[in-house]
Amino acid sequence: MKKGLSPENLRKLDKSNMLDLLLDFPAQCMAAASIAENASINFKNKDFGKVVFCGLGGSAIGADLVRSYLYFESKIPIQVFREYSLPACVDNTTLVFLSSYSGNTEETLSAYKEAKERGAALIAISSGGQLKEHAKKDNVTFIEIPKGLPPRCALGYMSIIPLCILERLGLIKDVRPSINQTVKVLEELKKRSLSWHISQKDNIAKSVALKLFNKLAVIYSASVHFDICATRFRGQLAENSKALSSSHLFPEMNHNEIAGWQNPAKLFKNFVVIMLRDKGMHPRVVKRMDITGGILKNEGVELIEIWSHGEDLLSRIFSLIYIGDFISYYLAILYGIDPTPVDRVTYLKNQLAKT
Repeated sequence: MKKGLSPENLRKLDKSNMLDLLLDFPAQCMAAASIAENASINFKNKDFGKVVFCGLGGSAIGADLVRSYLYFESKIPIQVFREYSLPACVDNTTLVFLSSYSGNTEETLSAYKEAKERGAALIAISSGGQLKEHAKKDNVTFIEIPKGLPPRCALGYMSIIPLCILERLGLIKDVRPSINQTVKVLEELKKRSLSWHISQKDNIAKSVALKLFNKLAVIYSASVHFDICATRFRGQLAENSKALSSSHLFPEMNHNEIAGWQNPAKLFKNFVVIMLRDKGMHPRVVKRMDITGGILKNEGVELIEIWSHGEDLLSRIFSLIYIGDFISYYLAILYGIDPTPVDRVTYLKNQLAKT
């Protein structure tokens, strides 16, 4: 193992204790389920025509997970909007989740106002801020989650809570068994394959991080159920590792991006392709991944396959996310940086606040 991933170096660089948040993530998922079960809903159940999530960044990624997980189960459309304004489809038949960890995300607050004016049923989720103030004033359902986390580290709250609420509203089947199974899988992964004390030989996250050091990651997954995993991984590499990467989805990438793997060939030695794979993927997608992998290897591109863990779909989705989170953490350490601060995001928000 490189000196960069030694326990001493982790403690030295990880000044904000991101590692503890990663290790505590399975417990967060259990806590999220409890919060949802005890939450008060301030409107009567009705026949919703659609479910809409409004949020940005780490506050929206949980919505992506809900949408991806329920791809085949939900009989009504589930959409995620990352904008100031809402499309015309949001009306009084819409259930709208407003997700903002801080409660002060300006785009989400703008969407809140529009959704309220259109008579949608609203559920706000945050740790406080202006969103809490508006919800309390307007008698809107508000679900408060613990403070003190980077928004991207609140994924358990931002995904498990909406899933449990959708179940309570009768829109999906009982999700608690899947949550329990997910927590077991994540605890096992942490114990056997991800935690800081496990050597590189047995630690998939450390092994992949070392291969990504000073390289550009290109992440591929299936679009059904696992697009969230690719999106999350790309976001975590950006925020934790402060590293650029790209992502695309099968089968769509076979209809465009695969043609681009010819030029500039001299850069391919600096790329590492990561395929996120799962036993439940469509057999034709599996075949496409196999053929595409062969093409990339013939171009001299390094290819890494990361497989999901668990039997239940929710646990398999979360397992790929959890592995990616740890990879991004160890890569940050290899780059010699604290993974938690996102100085450029903070700077941009401060500049916007001046106008």
